[in-house]
Amino acid sequence: MCELPGRAQILLKFIDQMNEFVGRIVSVVAVIFAAIIIYDVFMRYALNDPTRWAFDVTKQLYGFYFVMLGGYALRHQAHVRVDLITETLAPTLRRWVEAAGYVIFFFPFAWVFTTRSYEFAMRSYAQGETTYGSVQLPVYPLKMAMALAAGLLLLQGVAEFLKLVLNRQELPRDA
Repeated sequence: MCELPGRAQILLKFIDQMNEFVGRIVSVVAVIFAAIIIYDVFMRYALNDPTRWAFDVTKQLYGFYFVMLGGYALRHQAHVRVDLITETLAPTLRRWVEAAGYVIFFFPFAWVFTTRSYEFAMRSYAQGETTYGSVQLPVYPLKMAMALAAGLLLLQGVAEFLKLVLNRQELPRDA
């Protein structure tokens, strides 16, 4: 295993820790939107007094939760993979095939996702876009979160690519 230059190791560690931090913080959102759903169900069926806002709020919270965990999932190799061919390859060849996959598929997708979602968010903010539900919530915070999530996913992809190319496995968590 080759040793990473000091700056590269610091960069990889920073990207990994940033996505780990974001993933752990955002995971709390699942508890929040579950609590809102339970509250709404209780209000609707036990007290016959449904909320007007719960559906729209939980929909936006779920969207936030879903997009913000992309970098965290990539860091932990939790995305769906079809590795029927690569699992039979020698470790060195597998690393290079996976690195080529990042260059051919991941980076173009992540770049377009990042740039387009940023433009999407800025247009939404400029228009003051809101939801169409019974409670009109601003949409641009969710779209800005999508742009941020795309950037985090792209950064984590860079880190995973460098780990493959430099033959570096997971960085120590306490280092």
